[in-house]
Order: sequence, then structure tokens, then C-alpha cells
Amino acid sequence: MSVSIGRLSTEGSVLLLCDMQEKFRPNIFQFTNIVSNAARLLQASRVLGIPPIVTEQYPRGLGPTVPELGAGDLPAHAKTKFTMLTEEVKEELQALGSPKQAILCGIETQACIACTTFDLLESGVEVHIVADAVSSRSQTDRLFALSRLRQSGAFLTTTEAVLLQLVQDAKHPSFKEIQKLLVHPSPDTGLLAFFSSL
Repeated sequence: MSVSIGRLSTEGSVLLLCDMQEKFRPNIFQFTNIVSNAARLLQASRVLGIPPIVTEQYPRGLGPTVPELGAGDLPAHAKTKFTMLTEEVKEELQALGSPKQAILCGIETQACIACTTFDLLESGVEVHIVADAVSSRSQTDRLFALSRLRQSGAFLTTTEAVLLQLVQDAKHPSFKEIQKLLVHPSPDTGLLAFFSSL
């Protein structure tokens, strides 16, 4: 693994699924497509043996994780902090051998995704933010947060890019299973505006 170029590996990686909850459904830009992309990443993580961690922001008020994520069998770590790195999650990461790469999805980009990214980067973890699997209520907040997090050293990527980088070879024993997740290209989630501004 080379930290400088951000090459993803199935070894030493963790998938972080942040706060994709019912009460956010009507208000988050492109919510359905964001969750769909995160769900594909979760399916891939199960195939490739990458551990997933799920959090929920104040679930008593904001509801449970949406069922279409496919994470119903995973424990959801309740939190009030904007970072995913609660004491409970830190303990789980330690139990996993302190992964050196984090694949990060969820909401909201300028809040919990940003705070989680800062904490991970400060602790020496390489962060890969899946741009078409994160969002906010405001597209302005989402795009500026992605730009800000890129300045801090996070890698911006896409769902399909992550899946292909993790297998790296059509001869990979799990390639056919991953290929099924790539049959339909990811829908446009409004990121072209971000790149036209670069």
C-alpha cells in the first residue's frame, strides 16, 4: 500500500457507513442514489472480507438506518458527536487491527463525513471519500465540503472506482461477484458541477 498515491487494498481497509437514517430521506440531495451506491459497497465488502462499521446520529430522533442499505444484520453505533469515531467505534477499529485505509460513505458531507475525515486523517488513516455515496441537504454544502476535504488530504473517488481498485484483476476469484454490482453504471448524483469548477 502506498500512502502517497492512495491505492486501495482489501487488506487493512474498513468500510464506514455514516448515518443513513429514515428522517434524512426527504431532505438529503439524491438520497436514494447515495444509499444505493453505499449498499453496493457494503455488498462488495461482504464478498471481499472488508469489515463494515455503521453509525446512527441520535437514532431516537432521526430514526434507524434505512433498510435498503442492507445493513440490518450489523450493529449500529448510536452517537451524538458529528464524528463517527466514538469510543465504541474506536474500540471496534482496534479490534480489527487498526485499519490504515477507510472507505467512507453517508451523510452529511459537511458535518459527520467532514468530522470523521479530520479525525481519521489526524490519526494517520488514509481516507477515501466515495463522492457518489455521500451527500447533504444542500448541494452547495456537499460540493464545498468535498473540496475542503480534498485540501486536507482525503482521496475523492466513486463507487465503481472503489470496486475495481479492490479487485484489480479480472482473474480475481471474486471478480464475477463484483462484476454483478457493476452491471448498471452509477447514476449522476450532481457531481459534474464539482468538476467543472476545478
